[in-house]
Amino acid sequence: MNYQIELRHLLYFKVLAEELHFRRAAEKLFIAQPGLSRQIKQLEESYGVTLFERNKRNVQMTEAGMYLFQEVKELFRHLDQIETQLQSFANGKISTLKLGFIGSAVQTILPQLLVTLKQQQPDIELSLHELANETQLDLLEKKELDLGFVRLSETPPGLCSLPIHTEHFSLVLPNNHPLLKSPQPSLDAFKNESFILFSKNYSHSYYDLVMSIFSDHKFIPKVTLRTVNALTIFNMVAQGLGVAIVPSSLKNGYHVDVTFLELNTLPQRTTLSLVWNAQNRNPGIPLVIQIIASQTNKAGPDTASINNNS
Repeated sequence: MNYQIELRHLLYFKVLAEELHFRRAAEKLFIAQPGLSRQIKQLEESYGVTLFERNKRNVQMTEAGMYLFQEVKELFRHLDQIETQLQSFANGKISTLKLGFIGSAVQTILPQLLVTLKQQQPDIELSLHELANETQLDLLEKKELDLGFVRLSETPPGLCSLPIHTEHFSLVLPNNHPLLKSPQPSLDAFKNESFILFSKNYSHSYYDLVMSIFSDHKFIPKVTLRTVNALTIFNMVAQGLGVAIVPSSLKNGYHVDVTFLELNTLPQRTTLSLVWNAQNRNPGIPLVIQIIASQTNKAGPDTASINNNS
């Protein structure tokens, strides 16, 4: 027998899956226990599977039931998000915004963005996550992040990007490094040094760009440590464990124990970009794009400035 599955069937299933007890589930739903049993039976007959194993002592989910439970939890989570977002539209407010970022965004665009967002939307709930590039891109594709600040050479399919800031690289040395006594040491002078670099997990394209610097200078670096954390790199350099190559903007917010030498004669540049999922309808996304465009003196988020690979 085929029944038309309604949302209430899935709600009843979800509560029973949480309680694993018909009486308690029925009480929680404010319905009679036979009515709950009937709704679950209809659901099982409609899908053609057994969702619960029942006996006099307990109720257990089958494999099919456990699968449906995970999907139904996600469904109701999404429905809650829809309700929250619709209420925000009705109130003219943006309720939540989940932002991913890498360390250099904190030294450039992010602080003023947060100030401006709070001024325009005082009640907004901001969720900030410092994450590697590749992790951000994955979460953006799943819509588990709304926006991300990343370094990339190409915009992945399904995502859009707005370039924010292009910059040189810098060589980072401990303050007592002997080559600091040279007037203008070249990168070639450091070919026998140990290097501490951002790992490929930080960003595949960024890692390849940095390695191309060494390739242009005809040497393979001796890499003693790879990490996704800028502060770790600087602390290790300060301890004399190696030297590093990083985006120059990172010198704006860190320590007194290391020295930055700008490599501004190199052809390689790295760009910090704002990235989002074109299918994400959070109303905060266009607001952030507009604020960023204003802060970076761009004309606006038009087709000339946005890379759309959706």
